[in-house]
Amino acid sequence: MLRRNVESRDAQTRQMQDAVSNVEKHFGELCQVFAGYVRKKARLRDKADLLVNEINAYASTETPNLKHGLKNFAEEFAKLQDYRQAEVERLEAKVVEPLKTYGTIVKMKRAETELQRATMDATRTSRHLEETIDNFEKQKIKDIKNIFSEFITIEMLFHGKALEVYTAAYQNMQKIDEEEDLEIFRSSLYPPDYSTRLDIVRANSKSPLQRSLSAKCISGTAQQIPTSRIRKDQQDDDEEDDDELEVTEEEN
Repeated sequence: MLRRNVESRDAQTRQMQDAVSNVEKHFGELCQVFAGYVRKKARLRDKADLLVNEINAYASTETPNLKHGLKNFAEEFAKLQDYRQAEVERLEAKVVEPLKTYGTIVKMKRAETELQRATMDATRTSRHLEETIDNFEKQKIKDIKNIFSEFITIEMLFHGKALEVYTAAYQNMQKIDEEEDLEIFRSSLYPPDYSTRLDIVRANSKSPLQRSLSAKCISGTAQQIPTSRIRKDQQDDDEEDDDELEVTEEEN
Protein backbone atom coordinates (compact mmCIF):
# COMPACT_ATOMS: atom_id res chain seq x y z
CA MET A 1 0.00 0.00 0.00
CA LEU A 2 2.74 2.39 0.99
CA ARG A 3 4.71 1.38 -2.09
CA ARG A 4 1.74 2.20 -4.33
CA ASN A 5 1.34 5.55 -2.62
CA VAL A 6 5.00 6.33 -3.14
CA GLU A 7 4.81 5.34 -6.80
CA SER A 8 1.69 7.42 -7.24
CA ARG A 9 3.35 10.37 -5.55
CA ASP A 10 6.44 10.07 -7.74
CA ALA A 11 4.30 9.85 -10.89
CA GLN A 12 2.35 12.94 -9.88
CA THR A 13 5.55 14.77 -9.05
CA ARG A 14 6.96 14.02 -12.51
CA GLN A 15 3.69 15.09 -14.09
CA MET A 16 3.76 18.35 -12.19
CA GLN A 17 7.38 18.95 -13.09
CA ASP A 18 6.68 18.24 -16.77
CA ALA A 19 3.69 20.61 -16.76
CA VAL A 20 5.73 23.35 -15.11
CA SER A 21 8.67 22.84 -17.47
CA ASN A 22 6.36 22.90 -20.50
CA VAL A 23 4.80 26.19 -19.40
CA GLU A 24 8.20 27.62 -18.54
CA LYS A 25 9.50 26.83 -22.02
CA HIS A 26 6.55 27.87 -24.18
CA PHE A 27 5.38 30.83 -22.13
CA GLY A 28 8.94 32.10 -22.18
CA GLU A 29 9.01 31.81 -25.98
CA LEU A 30 5.61 33.48 -26.28
CA CYS A 31 6.76 36.30 -24.04
CA GLN A 32 9.84 36.95 -26.16
CA VAL A 33 7.92 36.86 -29.45
CA PHE A 34 5.13 39.11 -28.18
CA ALA A 35 7.70 41.53 -26.77
CA GLY A 36 9.41 41.64 -30.17
CA TYR A 37 6.05 42.21 -31.84
CA VAL A 38 5.37 45.18 -29.57
CA ARG A 39 8.83 46.62 -30.23
CA LYS A 40 8.14 46.42 -33.96
CA LYS A 41 4.92 48.35 -33.38
CA ALA A 42 6.83 51.00 -31.46
CA ARG A 43 9.44 51.33 -34.23
CA LEU A 44 6.69 51.63 -36.82
CA ARG A 45 5.16 54.42 -34.74
CA ASP A 46 8.52 56.24 -34.72
CA LYS A 47 8.91 55.89 -38.50
CA ALA A 48 5.36 57.15 -38.98
CA ASP A 49 6.17 60.23 -36.89
CA LEU A 50 9.10 60.95 -39.22
CA LEU A 51 6.78 60.54 -42.20
CA VAL A 52 4.32 63.04 -40.70
CA ASN A 53 7.12 65.59 -40.28
CA GLU A 54 8.29 65.13 -43.88
CA ILE A 55 4.76 65.44 -45.28
CA ASN A 56 4.28 68.71 -43.39
CA ALA A 57 7.62 70.03 -44.61
CA TYR A 58 6.77 69.18 -48.22
CA ALA A 59 3.22 70.55 -47.95
CA SER A 60 4.53 73.99 -46.97
CA THR A 61 6.19 74.28 -50.41
CA GLU A 62 3.14 73.37 -52.48
CA THR A 63 0.14 75.11 -54.08
CA PRO A 64 -2.82 75.94 -51.77
CA ASN A 65 -5.15 73.01 -52.43
CA LEU A 66 -2.41 70.39 -52.40
CA LYS A 67 -0.88 72.01 -49.32
CA HIS A 68 -4.22 71.90 -47.50
CA GLY A 69 -4.84 68.28 -48.51
CA LEU A 70 -1.39 67.11 -47.41
CA LYS A 71 -1.65 68.98 -44.11
CA ASN A 72 -4.98 67.29 -43.40
CA PHE A 73 -3.53 63.91 -44.33
CA ALA A 74 -0.57 64.46 -42.01
CA GLU A 75 -2.92 65.45 -39.20
CA GLU A 76 -4.97 62.26 -39.60
CA PHE A 77 -1.84 60.14 -39.88
CA ALA A 78 -0.44 61.70 -36.71
CA LYS A 79 -3.71 60.89 -34.95
CA LEU A 80 -3.28 57.27 -36.01
CA GLN A 81 0.12 57.19 -34.31
CA ASP A 82 -1.52 58.29 -31.06
CA TYR A 83 -3.77 55.24 -31.35
CA ARG A 84 -0.72 53.12 -32.16
CA GLN A 85 1.01 54.39 -29.03
CA ALA A 86 -2.02 53.38 -26.97
CA GLU A 87 -1.94 49.98 -28.67
CA VAL A 88 1.72 49.50 -27.73
CA GLU A 89 1.09 50.43 -24.09
CA ARG A 90 -1.91 48.10 -23.81
CA LEU A 91 -0.07 45.18 -25.37
CA GLU A 92 2.79 45.60 -22.94
CA ALA A 93 0.43 45.76 -19.95
CA LYS A 94 -2.12 43.13 -20.96
CA VAL A 95 -0.02 40.60 -22.91
CA VAL A 96 3.72 40.87 -22.31
CA GLU A 97 3.66 41.53 -18.56
CA PRO A 98 1.28 38.64 -17.70
CA LEU A 99 3.51 36.26 -19.67
CA LYS A 100 6.54 37.56 -17.82
CA THR A 101 4.92 36.82 -14.48
CA TYR A 102 4.77 33.14 -15.39
CA GLY A 103 8.49 32.95 -14.84
CA THR A 104 7.82 33.69 -11.16
CA ILE A 105 4.77 31.42 -11.06
CA VAL A 106 6.75 28.50 -12.48
CA LYS A 107 9.51 28.90 -9.91
CA MET A 108 6.98 29.04 -7.09
CA LYS A 109 5.15 25.91 -8.26
CA ARG A 110 8.39 23.97 -8.64
CA ALA A 111 9.48 24.95 -5.15
CA GLU A 112 6.06 24.13 -3.73
CA THR A 113 6.17 20.65 -5.28
CA GLU A 114 9.60 19.90 -3.91
CA LEU A 115 8.60 21.12 -0.46
CA GLN A 116 5.49 18.95 -0.36
CA ARG A 117 7.46 15.91 -1.42
CA ALA A 118 10.10 16.48 1.20
CA THR A 119 7.91 17.30 4.21
CA MET A 120 4.82 15.12 3.85
CA ASP A 121 4.17 11.44 3.90
CA ALA A 122 3.30 9.69 0.67
CA THR A 123 -0.47 9.76 1.14
CA ARG A 124 -0.72 13.43 2.02
CA THR A 125 1.80 14.40 -0.67
CA SER A 126 -0.19 12.57 -3.30
CA ARG A 127 -3.37 14.39 -2.34
CA HIS A 128 -1.72 17.81 -2.26
CA LEU A 129 0.05 17.21 -5.56
CA GLU A 130 -3.28 16.42 -7.17
CA GLU A 131 -4.66 19.73 -5.94
CA THR A 132 -1.54 21.59 -6.99
CA ILE A 133 -1.55 20.10 -10.48
CA ASP A 134 -5.26 20.77 -10.87
CA ASN A 135 -5.01 24.38 -9.70
CA PHE A 136 -1.97 25.05 -11.87
CA GLU A 137 -3.67 23.67 -14.98
CA LYS A 138 -6.87 25.56 -14.25
CA GLN A 139 -5.03 28.87 -13.77
CA LYS A 140 -2.86 28.30 -16.84
CA ILE A 141 -5.88 27.77 -19.11
CA LYS A 142 -7.65 30.81 -17.68
CA ASP A 143 -4.58 33.01 -18.03
CA ILE A 144 -3.75 31.99 -21.59
CA LYS A 145 -7.38 32.53 -22.57
CA ASN A 146 -7.37 36.02 -21.04
CA ILE A 147 -4.01 36.98 -22.53
CA PHE A 148 -4.96 36.06 -26.08
CA SER A 149 -8.42 37.59 -25.70
CA GLU A 150 -6.79 40.86 -24.61
CA PHE A 151 -4.43 40.70 -27.57
CA ILE A 152 -7.29 40.25 -30.03
CA THR A 153 -9.37 43.01 -28.42
CA ILE A 154 -6.49 45.50 -28.45
CA GLU A 155 -5.72 44.76 -32.09
CA MET A 156 -9.37 45.04 -33.11
CA LEU A 157 -9.71 48.40 -31.35
CA PHE A 158 -6.63 49.76 -33.08
CA HIS A 159 -7.56 48.54 -36.54
CA GLY A 160 -11.11 49.85 -36.11
CA LYS A 161 -9.72 53.30 -35.31
CA ALA A 162 -7.20 52.95 -38.13
CA LEU A 163 -10.00 52.33 -40.62
CA GLU A 164 -11.78 55.49 -39.47
CA VAL A 165 -8.61 57.58 -39.73
CA TYR A 166 -7.57 56.20 -43.12
CA THR A 167 -11.08 56.86 -44.46
CA ALA A 168 -10.89 60.50 -43.37
CA ALA A 169 -7.36 60.83 -44.80
CA TYR A 170 -8.52 59.37 -48.13
CA GLN A 171 -11.44 61.77 -48.31
CA ASN A 172 -9.14 64.72 -47.66
CA MET A 173 -6.90 63.71 -50.54
CA GLN A 174 -9.87 63.35 -52.89
CA LYS A 175 -10.99 66.91 -52.09
CA ILE A 176 -7.82 68.40 -53.60
CA ASP A 177 -8.80 70.65 -56.54
CA GLU A 178 -6.26 69.68 -59.19
CA GLU A 179 -7.41 72.18 -61.83
CA GLU A 180 -7.30 75.17 -59.51
CA ASP A 181 -3.81 74.28 -58.31
CA LEU A 182 -2.69 73.79 -61.91
CA GLU A 183 -3.93 77.27 -62.84
CA ILE A 184 -2.12 78.74 -59.85
CA PHE A 185 1.06 76.97 -60.90
CA ARG A 186 0.75 78.19 -64.49
CA SER A 187 0.24 81.77 -63.37
CA SER A 188 3.35 81.54 -61.22
CA LEU A 189 5.48 80.87 -64.34
CA TYR A 190 5.17 84.54 -65.41
CA PRO A 191 6.19 87.71 -63.56
CA PRO A 192 3.34 90.01 -62.39
CA ASP A 193 3.99 92.70 -65.07
CA TYR A 194 4.36 90.22 -67.95
CA SER A 195 0.89 90.78 -69.42
CA THR A 196 1.20 94.58 -69.15
CA ARG A 197 4.48 94.67 -71.09
CA LEU A 198 3.06 92.27 -73.67
CA ASP A 199 0.09 94.61 -74.28
CA ILE A 200 2.46 97.55 -74.79
CA VAL A 201 4.48 95.67 -77.40
CA ARG A 202 1.34 94.64 -79.25
CA ALA A 203 -0.02 98.20 -79.20
CA ASN A 204 3.21 99.67 -80.64
CA SER A 205 3.17 97.20 -83.51
CA LYS A 206 -0.25 98.42 -84.80
CA SER A 207 -0.91 101.02 -87.53
CA PRO A 208 -2.21 104.51 -86.52
CA LEU A 209 -5.73 103.52 -87.57
CA GLN A 210 -5.52 100.23 -85.56
CA ARG A 211 -4.21 102.08 -82.50
CA SER A 212 -7.06 104.56 -82.83
CA LEU A 213 -9.61 101.77 -83.05
CA SER A 214 -7.99 99.91 -80.16
CA ALA A 215 -8.03 103.01 -77.99
CA LYS A 216 -11.72 103.54 -78.71
CA CYS A 217 -12.49 99.88 -77.98
CA ILE A 218 -10.59 100.06 -74.70
CA SER A 219 -12.44 103.25 -73.65
CA GLY A 220 -15.75 101.63 -74.42
CA THR A 221 -16.82 104.43 -76.89
CA ALA A 222 -15.70 102.85 -80.14
CA GLN A 223 -18.29 102.43 -82.92
CA GLN A 224 -17.96 100.57 -86.18
CA ILE A 225 -17.15 102.91 -89.05
CA PRO A 226 -19.30 102.23 -92.14
CA THR A 227 -17.43 101.24 -95.26
CA SER A 228 -19.22 103.98 -97.26
CA ARG A 229 -17.85 106.60 -94.87
CA ILE A 230 -14.28 105.43 -95.36
CA ARG A 231 -14.73 105.45 -99.13
CA LYS A 232 -16.19 108.99 -99.01
CA ASP A 233 -13.19 110.24 -97.04
CA GLN A 234 -10.86 108.71 -99.58
CA GLN A 235 -12.89 110.32 -102.44
CA ASP A 236 -12.67 113.78 -100.81
CA ASP A 237 -8.89 113.38 -100.52
CA ASP A 238 -8.68 112.51 -104.24
CA GLU A 239 -10.74 115.58 -105.21
CA GLU A 240 -8.49 117.85 -103.14
CA ASP A 241 -5.45 116.42 -104.94
CA ASP A 242 -7.14 117.13 -108.36
CA ASP A 243 -7.88 120.75 -107.38
CA GLU A 244 -4.27 121.31 -106.39
CA LEU A 245 -3.14 119.87 -109.74
CA GLU A 246 -5.41 122.25 -111.73
CA VAL A 247 -4.19 125.34 -109.87
CA THR A 248 -0.60 124.41 -110.57
CA GLU A 249 -1.27 124.04 -114.32
CA GLU A 250 -3.00 127.48 -114.56
CA GLU A 251 -0.09 129.18 -112.85
CA ASN A 252 2.21 127.67 -115.40
